Amino acid sequence: MDFNVKKLASDAGVFFTRAVQFTEEKLGQAEKTELDAHFENLLARADCTKNWTEKIFRQTEVLLQPNPIDHTGARIEEFLFEKLDRKVPSRTTNGELLGQYMLDAAKDFGPGTPYGSTLIKVGECQRRLGGGEREFMQTSAINFLTPLRNFLDGDWRTISKERRLLENRRLDLDACKARLKKAKLAEAKAAYEGEAAPNFQETRPRNYVLSASASALWSEEVDKAEHELRVAQTEFDRQAEVTRLLLEGISSTHVNHLRCLHEFVEAQAIYYNQCHQYMMDLQKELGSASPSTAATLPVVPIAGAVSTSSPEADTLKIEEVQPPATGTRKAKVLYDYDAADTSEMSLLADELITVYTVPGMDPDWLVGERGNQKGKVPVTYLELLS
Repeated sequence: MDFNVKKLASDAGVFFTRAVQFTEEKLGQAEKTELDAHFENLLARADCTKNWTEKIFRQTEVLLQPNPIDHTGARIEEFLFEKLDRKVPSRTTNGELLGQYMLDAAKDFGPGTPYGSTLIKVGECQRRLGGGEREFMQTSAINFLTPLRNFLDGDWRTISKERRLLENRRLDLDACKARLKKAKLAEAKAAYEGEAAPNFQETRPRNYVLSASASALWSEEVDKAEHELRVAQTEFDRQAEVTRLLLEGISSTHVNHLRCLHEFVEAQAIYYNQCHQYMMDLQKELGSASPSTAATLPVVPIAGAVSTSSPEADTLKIEEVQPPATGTRKAKVLYDYDAADTSEMSLLADELITVYTVPGMDPDWLVGERGNQKGKVPVTYLELLS
């Protein structure tokens, strides 16, 4: 019990000394040991790395889990499973949930109806999109978020702990310097006062003895302060070296995070490519199965063309077709298309062309014109404009 009390008193004394030194430095009443420029640059670089890593980590979490409520719940769930040493279960994504709703609705509406069959196709696509999203989230969490979190929770905590310890060692060192300075001033003052010849006429010539004793005491105090300063300097230098090595390790952290960033981009590219392919396939499937949008275009009789879907309509020569006086529309090309024969016209994505219908043509095709070029174009590759 006595040992604990002494230790508590000692710790309190050290804390008080550091507090006094820190306060006097802030007030400009005490000198402060400055770190070298290289060390200061390492500290600034470490702080910058920590701040931006934290921001990137938080925003990536928001990107992967945009709903703040779901995000908070997911974090709590991860925390609980981590404490229970159990694997976090795979979560259903919003896309998968939407797809399941569509499939369930199709059962009630009737899978054989136009609406029901379309719901099945779109629902399956949404489930595939949701599955791709879940894989992307899992891959990104493992390859990108986890290394960032490990740095913030591991390396940075160690660096922060050693930096606080270094600051305490510096305060101790500067307090020892101040103590030694005061002891030397007091010793010089006591030695100066002791040089005066004693007055033996005094009834009590004790001042001379006291002055000599004070000088000896201050000399002893100087020796003690010098010893404490050497010890404090050694501890400060040792702690500065430990902290410097940790700070220089930030370069390795940057290399590791760079590799993780490449993996994140790769996972993101794969995910978006999958989404694009799923939607392309769905559009083609819906375009071939649903009524053509070309049915909404006016049918204009053309001179020399038959008005019924007779075999002669298939031999219609595109170059002889003339655009109607009314009924033409502008269309935006959605995807590149290479003409299969001379009756078709090649398309480039995002270009605008003029389209119109021809009696007897397949409803999945329109006649398109671009300058002096003319040919058949597939409806599924177009977005009809008003």
